Amino acid sequence: MKSLLLVVLAVAAHVLLPPAQCQRLNPEIQDTGGLSRGGFPAGFVFGTAASAYQVEGMAKQGGRGPSIWDAFIAVPGTIAGNGTADVTVDEYHRYKEDVNIMKNMGFDAYRFSISWSRIFPGIHVPRILLLQHFADSQFKTVLGPDFQPNGSSNGGSGITPYANLYHYDLPLTLHHQYLGWLSQKIVFLQPIIHGRYPDSMVKIVGHRLPAFSADESRMVKGSIDYVGINQYTSYYMKDPGKWNMTPVSYQDDWHVGFAYERNGVPIGSRANSDWLYIVPWGINKAVTYVKERYGNPTMILSENGMDQPGNVSLADGLRDTVRVRYYRDYISELKKAIDNGARVVGYFAWSLLDNFEWRLGYTARFGIVYVDYKTLKRYPKDSAFWFKNMLSEKKKS
Repeated sequence: MKSLLLVVLAVAAHVLLPPAQCQRLNPEIQDTGGLSRGGFPAGFVFGTAASAYQVEGMAKQGGRGPSIWDAFIAVPGTIAGNGTADVTVDEYHRYKEDVNIMKNMGFDAYRFSISWSRIFPGIHVPRILLLQHFADSQFKTVLGPDFQPNGSSNGGSGITPYANLYHYDLPLTLHHQYLGWLSQKIVFLQPIIHGRYPDSMVKIVGHRLPAFSADESRMVKGSIDYVGINQYTSYYMKDPGKWNMTPVSYQDDWHVGFAYERNGVPIGSRANSDWLYIVPWGINKAVTYVKERYGNPTMILSENGMDQPGNVSLADGLRDTVRVRYYRDYISELKKAIDNGARVVGYFAWSLLDNFEWRLGYTARFGIVYVDYKTLKRYPKDSAFWFKNMLSEKKKS
């Protein structure tokens, strides 16, 4: 999007395989497991999600300054295969093509992130006007002429945008000036709901945890419109026995260990990533926990998905039956939580496109659309057609 592109979903219309052909190849596409758009509450939103750094490209062009990830990947051996996000899937130039695919698949919304390094390429060079220009012109051009900046419905002429203000790629200059997320301006879910940190966190972190003033507590308490939940997998928790007394990571303060099996039985089958086990009931438990622990706030399932190996062939990549079953089973469990009273108003699959997967580089494919990294052509996987079929289904009796 000229000088400011915010990733968009996709599968180019001209490379879409005919649905009938796809359905003959894989009968799983037709099996929605009883799910349908009409089976969810009125106004429920289905979309996909991505982040600017993972899909945009143009990392060193278009007036963009460096982010903390540009500095991180510059260290040899940090990223699998020494991959970079300099080009990734070139969403910067291909967004219109991808929006058409998103609409073709029947999705309602797109959850993207803002590349602040394009707006703040340097500490003293803020380009906030670019954001205003983007909202006024590019959203209307790409997402529909009736788009309203307040996020209201655009009458079916486009895709409703959900802007994620931060997705890992902090401008490097802000990191140097403010020490990034060590700034006292950052808070978690407990303070947002209750205006204070959890007692367990205060006890463990001690003097390293900034204290809220009375004014700050009043300011953050109840300040959200909804809670976004990213849920991919689940683990068993265990007593680690001992923990690092000089913590260098927030994970050191958890004081728990992770276990992928119990009594020799895995918690679920494993996807490509060594951390991602397929545990559908976990999404039900996660949403239900937030409902019960935090007074049932309005929730959006902001990320959910699984990966294939990065070196999978086009033919094998398109036939992603495991992913079809993953989405069917996870969304079924999410619906159970909704039926039991959880106030979930939207679901975003991660991700529309295969892309740069952080430290894994291009060795993991999370997309429902296969991307040929040499030609950057997009090909819908069976999971994309499954979504199209499910979202076109009417409510069943």
